Amino acid sequence: MKPAVVESFEYRVRVIEHAWIAMPDGVRLSARIWLPEGAGDVPVPAILEYIPYRKGDFTAVRDSLTHPYLAGHGYACVRVDLRGSGDSEGVLTDEYLPQELDDGVRVIEWIAAQPWCDGSVGMIGISWGGFNGLQIAALQPQALKAVVTVSSTDDRYADDVHYMGGCLLGDNLSWASVMFAYNSLPPNPEVVGENWRDMWMQRLEESGLWIDTWLRHQRRDEYWRHGSICEDFSAVRVPVLAASGWADGYSNAVFRLMEQLPGPRKGLIGPWSHKYPHVGLPGPAIGFLQEVLRWFDHWMKGRDSGVMEEPMLRLWMQDSVPPTIGFATRSGRWVGEPSWPSPHIRDRKYALTPAGLVDEELGPEESGAILTIQSPLFVGLFAGKWCSYAAGPDLAHDQRQEDGGALVFDTLPLEQTVEIVGAPEVVLEFESDQPVAMVAVRLSDVAPTDEATRVTYGLINATHRDSHADPTPLEPGRRYQVRILMNGVAQVFPRGHRLRLSLSTSYWPLAWPPPRPARLRVHLDGSSLSLPVRPRRDAEDEKIAFQPPETARPLPSTMLEPVHHNWRVMRNLASDVSTLEVVKDEGAYRLDDSDVVIRHKTLEWYQSTAGNFDSVRGETRHHRGLSCGDWDIQTITRTVMTADADNFYVRADLDAWEGERRVFARSWDRVIKRDLA
Repeated sequence: MKPAVVESFEYRVRVIEHAWIAMPDGVRLSARIWLPEGAGDVPVPAILEYIPYRKGDFTAVRDSLTHPYLAGHGYACVRVDLRGSGDSEGVLTDEYLPQELDDGVRVIEWIAAQPWCDGSVGMIGISWGGFNGLQIAALQPQALKAVVTVSSTDDRYADDVHYMGGCLLGDNLSWASVMFAYNSLPPNPEVVGENWRDMWMQRLEESGLWIDTWLRHQRRDEYWRHGSICEDFSAVRVPVLAASGWADGYSNAVFRLMEQLPGPRKGLIGPWSHKYPHVGLPGPAIGFLQEVLRWFDHWMKGRDSGVMEEPMLRLWMQDSVPPTIGFATRSGRWVGEPSWPSPHIRDRKYALTPAGLVDEELGPEESGAILTIQSPLFVGLFAGKWCSYAAGPDLAHDQRQEDGGALVFDTLPLEQTVEIVGAPEVVLEFESDQPVAMVAVRLSDVAPTDEATRVTYGLINATHRDSHADPTPLEPGRRYQVRILMNGVAQVFPRGHRLRLSLSTSYWPLAWPPPRPARLRVHLDGSSLSLPVRPRRDAEDEKIAFQPPETARPLPSTMLEPVHHNWRVMRNLASDVSTLEVVKDEGAYRLDDSDVVIRHKTLEWYQSTAGNFDSVRGETRHHRGLSCGDWDIQTITRTVMTADADNFYVRADLDAWEGERRVFARSWDRVIKRDLA
């Protein structure tokens, strides 16, 4: 469902296209401000979104859907480019640095002191803006009264784009490359004036190669503890509304925030990928901006919006669907839980046996059997992306493509429908013939046609079995037990379908493989699967409903070159080379009001050769372009990452053009020692 465009609001909205906010060190941050008419006479609460994705061009259309809508309902909305991004001065050298958070506190103080603000400030953001909303809340600025955080995390190491279960994610390379491209772009001369070229050169020279930093912190050290609010949940005292989607990479944090935050909080997880829920894909999108207004109205305007009468956690219970790489809409229904952990959910345990998964409620299955697994590198080519950005074509495909390289345990066809809410857990008892080994576990819904749809998955680097901060190598032949939490989910398994648990020792390119192929001996008598089973509660769940999605009118734009997205798996049987090619071409479009033309194209390749673990290779290329009249710039960034048993190797190139003239070129070569990764 496309959002309805609202043409008329309670307040007329005035836009301040550009305002400078000075930091204590003299650096100025650039802001765009939407003000309700009359705010100068009768001050109103304010809402801040604070991110590095360029308010003047790359997020201009998206911002136009949200901020004028909230301003039209009586809030001053302020969209600020981080230091060193967009039209702000300075240089951005990493995520969530203390400087960024300190700047954020200063921005809040500045907003609260403006004549159009009544002294109360809220924060809203998705992804980066969701992260720093929580992080700044933990610093407790006096004016901050409430937060809406979407697609974020409380733990920068264990549940972010970099590492999962101690395994290095392929998205670490992908995401580093995205920021490599963003950091290569200049401010707009129309905003910052003749100094724009000097500001650009400073960014090109000083922003750095972020993947180098991230690869030098392969365990959970102080670098990752900074900005992880799970270190002290009690520091976040303001009310928090947390939202995400099952196709997103960040849904797990919603459960933890509901369990751990000390103050008022509500959670919402829909079927969506990495998008705001009012434009959520897969659908159904919801009236999320109305939910945001209810949240801020309650906490910043003192209105009884009814928001605190809702269940603590509202979730989209996903129906069983055939496997595919993308959905327009994901069928299901809304369910609610009064608290988390929920008093209604009970664990159902399954034993792993040579015959498959056996429900222990039917009687324990004693088995001293040992099964072995050493997966080929091509297991993972159909895994999709760790975090879906488009709900297709980047979702997991039919898991029968993967299961030939895995240990597979099925139940018998279910005699009754089973519904789960939460994180399935696998206990695995094993021996390894290598000091470093990983395990990927997948839970699939197998239809009577044998199609296998992945429901959720989890990863563990077995050297992190006891600690992400202090991993230790495995002793070959020694017996270990590990617990692997899969991603939380709400899912229906219909009567007549089978549950399938699949175990593999590689999952490339979703996760980087271990240094050498490891063979595991899995002891079935010490291994199990637990599912968080939820009984139907239709009388309560049927009360949960959302308004249809609404937005303000989008900023007018004209498409000049078409969008093209594609995922292609290639197997060269002659050379035994497997390649995943990813194309994310956003085409070219013009912002009609400013005449700025934006170009954005990303290409990625992930490759391996048969059982050669030294052959694993990831490559990304980004082309970004901005033009307006005689101003025409473009940048091309390229990053290649490879590894052997001892080291990771990174080669990166950055080229920048002004018109037909190349004005900057630099290359990086880095060697980073593997640290049990």
